Amino acid sequence: MPSVREVAMHEGQVNVTAETVALLIRDQFPRWSGRKIRPVHSTGTDNAIFRIGDDLAARFPLRPADAAETLAALRREARASAELAQVSRFPAPEPIALGEPGAGYPMPWSVQTWLTGTVASDADPGGSDAFAEDLADFIAGLRQTDTRGRRFSGTGRGGVLTHHDDWMAKCFEESGELLDVPRLRQVWSRLRELPRTGADVMSHSDLIPGNVLVTGGRLSGVLDTGGFAPADPALDLVGAWHLLRRGPREVLRSALGCDDLEWERGKAWAFEQAMGLVWYYVESNPAMSAMGRRTLDRVLESTD
Repeated sequence: MPSVREVAMHEGQVNVTAETVALLIRDQFPRWSGRKIRPVHSTGTDNAIFRIGDDLAARFPLRPADAAETLAALRREARASAELAQVSRFPAPEPIALGEPGAGYPMPWSVQTWLTGTVASDADPGGSDAFAEDLADFIAGLRQTDTRGRRFSGTGRGGVLTHHDDWMAKCFEESGELLDVPRLRQVWSRLRELPRTGADVMSHSDLIPGNVLVTGGRLSGVLDTGGFAPADPALDLVGAWHLLRRGPREVLRSALGCDDLEWERGKAWAFEQAMGLVWYYVESNPAMSAMGRRTLDRVLESTD
């Protein structure tokens, strides 16, 4: 059986096959041995995912990294996922176990519950007001969660916009033959200066179509919840631009009561993410690259 990824997305990417997964489960979790192992083909970029029977999923990091560091990261993600699952108004995966390196796979890996539904990248609920209301309900529920004194940490999205200038410079450089870079530079020059006013709130941190499940046109679950953490209140508004067309986008804004500044900062974080997606995945993950283009088109449309 071929690996989940036909084209490597990252330098030195680790290859994972169903045979490898079966061996790891046989050796480390014999209670699941004999269950059918099925690769999950998705637009995801960080993990290879395999279903274990009908109710579990195993996630294998694709980027090579130190085993001890990977284990620490997986433990942090498991804690975050468990916390979000407890407070979310919509189903979310719950961590079940952590696996060890073996059978040719060099890093720790994780097992969580499997959720049914269709990812929004396939279902495309972007024109649905009801879905927009569900998404607003989900975001509002996370915002109401106690941060317990925690604050944003790290270098990713959700902190200070100007800290991403170097990354954006690289994105502009790499996108010269793909996008209208002069125009996009002008957009970023305005967005990057938007001031921060609100205190950190708990955020999913990556509300892209591949991390949202849809059933019957409604939000039925959220995935990739290991980034649940305090961040800029505008961060989860990226979902408005990644997932929704203009009308439903305004439904979400109204439901959350976003003022102009918070709304524009959400646009800024979506813009920053989309710029990287377009060029980085243009060959290795065309669907993800196309999603970035669509988000940029929505941002540009809103600035005309």
